Amino acid sequence: MLQIGEFSKVCQVSVKTLHHYDRIGLLVPAQVDHGTGYRYYRTEQIDTMNYIKRLKHYGFSLEEIQHLITVSDRRELAGALRRQKEKLWQRQQEMAVILNELQTHISVFERTGDIMTYQKSYVVEIKNSPAMNVLANRAMMGVEEFGKHYGTLFERAVKEHVTPTKLNGARYYDKEFNQESSDIEVFVGIKEKEKADVVMEPCECAMTVHRGGYSTLSEAYGAVVSWIIENGYEIAGAPFDLYIKTHFDSLLPEEWETEVYFPVRKK
Repeated sequence: MLQIGEFSKVCQVSVKTLHHYDRIGLLVPAQVDHGTGYRYYRTEQIDTMNYIKRLKHYGFSLEEIQHLITVSDRRELAGALRRQKEKLWQRQQEMAVILNELQTHISVFERTGDIMTYQKSYVVEIKNSPAMNVLANRAMMGVEEFGKHYGTLFERAVKEHVTPTKLNGARYYDKEFNQESSDIEVFVGIKEKEKADVVMEPCECAMTVHRGGYSTLSEAYGAVVSWIIENGYEIAGAPFDLYIKTHFDSLLPEEWETEVYFPVRKK
């Protein structure tokens, strides 16, 4: 048996962390001296601690780890590891995009001396949005859930024998945006009007094109709203995005194109 200090040193984890793991039931000492309060660990618990550290290193939360260390089903464990690998790969792709954007920002700043030049590159124009027949899914959802809801719509398109137009997007109904949960409608354009959930009629909009990843879409939104205010218009409906060029076109994130529409009317 190892005292908590010895166990801490062997596993290279702080005593404070071991106390926390004990409190939440993640790694409970094999024995506690009720007289002194000293905690003791079995040598085989070293492997468990190292397994916990490995899962934490992979980015699993303590709650997820607490479940995984009790799982004996190989398929379930392999599935969890594969899903985490996919998450890490996506983060790696996102970080590559951020690094590229940062380098561009540095280059533009060094050339112009204006730290906010990138926000002034959007061209905003008044134009009618396209008429669209869409399969739609409106719900309280987070941005991370878009893929799940789009998957449902694409499955419906196959089952209902409709023809996608590749005009896919999302419409935002909340006055305030919450990345974790907002009133959002994702939609997939189809040719068959009679099978559509929603027919989106053309409307007058202030529109701009955002080029790059979705993490900086707010810059396009800011440019459009500023233009609306400065040019005597007011917002007249829920804004929406159309994803014109995406990863489905085998393009790098910096090559993606998103059209941002704000329905407007003259004051």
